[in-house]
Amino acid sequence: MTVLVPLPFVLPLLGAALALISRRRKVWLRVLAPLVAAGVVGAAAALLAAVAREGVLAVQIGGWAAPLGITLVADRLSALLLVVSAAVLLAILVHAVAEGAGGLERRTEPGVFHPAYLALTAGVSLVFLAGDLFNLFVAFEIMLASSYVLMTLTPTAERLRAGMTYTVVSLTSSILFLTALGLTYAAAGTVNLADLSERVPDLPAATRTALGLLFLVVFGIKGAIVPMHMWLPDSYPVALTKVTAVFAALLTKAAVYSLIRVETLVFPREDGSRVMLVLAAGTMLVGTLGALTHDDIHRVFSFTLVGHIGYMLFGLALFSVAGLTGAILYLVHHIVVQATLFLVSDLMQARTGETSLRRLGGLARLSAFIAVVFFVPAVSVSGVPPTSGFVAKLALFQAGLGEGRPLAYAVTGVAVLASVLTLMAMARIWTLGFWRPRPKDAGDPPSTEAYTPGGVRVMRSVTAVMVVGGLAIAVFAGPLSSWSRRAAADLVDPAPYRQAVLDGRTP
Repeated sequence: MTVLVPLPFVLPLLGAALALISRRRKVWLRVLAPLVAAGVVGAAAALLAAVAREGVLAVQIGGWAAPLGITLVADRLSALLLVVSAAVLLAILVHAVAEGAGGLERRTEPGVFHPAYLALTAGVSLVFLAGDLFNLFVAFEIMLASSYVLMTLTPTAERLRAGMTYTVVSLTSSILFLTALGLTYAAAGTVNLADLSERVPDLPAATRTALGLLFLVVFGIKGAIVPMHMWLPDSYPVALTKVTAVFAALLTKAAVYSLIRVETLVFPREDGSRVMLVLAAGTMLVGTLGALTHDDIHRVFSFTLVGHIGYMLFGLALFSVAGLTGAILYLVHHIVVQATLFLVSDLMQARTGETSLRRLGGLARLSAFIAVVFFVPAVSVSGVPPTSGFVAKLALFQAGLGEGRPLAYAVTGVAVLASVLTLMAMARIWTLGFWRPRPKDAGDPPSTEAYTPGGVRVMRSVTAVMVVGGLAIAVFAGPLSSWSRRAAADLVDPAPYRQAVLDGRTP
């Protein structure tokens, strides 16, 4: 079964190479890219089933035994997130292809979108599978290179400026990552995560604390944790909407996953982290308050994204099985729902040509379908029962109240307040964009010549499937919670992870 472990990374990487070679064959690319993405979904699903049967799976690339070689590992957490991420990547790709690969062929070099998208898919997969810090760093660099290409498609001055901001910030965090990696190797003599989990506890307490805080800064920048978040609302909203959907759904979640993996496996804290709890509260408040101050719906969604990173950090900061279970549930929920909101935004733009709440209006009368597919993920991200957002938040609230510590109680209260603020932000979009009449000074709707009837039907179908997927998380909350709880228990007790990786290690 170990042959399944590298497939979610190898398939899109080979697909990206093939797409680049044949980048001028538009029809072929529109078939190839979704087929490769579907193959990744199949490989991830098979890997999830294998992990369910056999436990943690590890493969040593090139036959070099750990900790010397490159190790890829799949456990319950990484397999679950691989399946969810691959499914969302496939859905967004089909949506983009239906829209004419983002409508890019007429304005940019043909075929740029598809190889960059598949390379990004490979990078995301490698983040979830990497068993050592160096290949985790490589995965983020693959995502950085691909995401810069995607962000600057159909370039404008604003898009290039945002792309430069994104790249400079990402490179800064990469330099810090490489520095942290080097310091860790100097202190412990290894970068293999399983091996580090055995060696780091023997380091001086001050060294462990310094390294842990450095990795918190690295992944805090990449994950847009307050106060390291300002690059995100200035970068994501200016990209093509379907590109922003991928970024919002997965790039920040890859950083959160990496933080969870490193902090639980290498720098565990049995009593919880006060620093992380404070950062979680600040992230929730700043993000959701920011969402209330903007008129552009993409900026509203981007600030909401920042705010809800705080919920995942809250679960990690508790460093308990209950808290980590809530964080995992929130990761799954937010990957699906955040992508859905941006796909709905794309449908709104296609119908009205607007993203500003000052010029939007009358959408409920104009399109009942768009109203429904917006309403469901909007109430879900706000945590209204019985949606997936409510299930995830309830798990976090129970974990916070079960800690018995005043700071955990306070952060739980902040999380409740942030949910109310999110609901206010979504209600503002609903009131101004859907209920009120369309303002007289609103611009004319865009030309429909770029959209074929079949393409529009596919775009609407994909969005509807994503909405159903978000509802399915709530419907199957029982089995998902059970799986997440077992994944959280594996994080708290990483002995099976270490055994799978280090069995047969080089002396």
